[in-house]
Amino acid sequence: MGGGISLHAVDVARGVPAEGMRVELFALRDGLRDRLAESRLCANGALDHPVVRGEGVTAGVYEAVFHIGPWLRAQGAMAAEPAFLEEAPFRFTVTDVAQHYHLPLKFTPWGYSLFRGA
Repeated sequence: MGGGISLHAVDVARGVPAEGMRVELFALRDGLRDRLAESRLCANGALDHPVVRGEGVTAGVYEAVFHIGPWLRAQGAMAAEPAFLEEAPFRFTVTDVAQHYHLPLKFTPWGYSLFRGA
């Protein structure tokens, strides 16, 4: 897959994809946050949005926000309100728009790992 930004989330404590988790993707330009995508993750825990195929993606700084707390509460995971991890923001830089940037989030109610995957 060439170009684009894909987001993926898995609850590793329960071993399930984060179907229905709200995610947002912002381009950070000139001190402003321009929302490129806001959606809920699909059954496989992945984002299905045109940015995955590169639509609207240019070189620059981006921020992905995963809304963990609301998702945990919706799953009955007994997360307090606010949860220990209400949101997980991740800033990253796209330098080559021909490359695909895959960002998998692995999380529990108490921590997360987010990295550039393959």
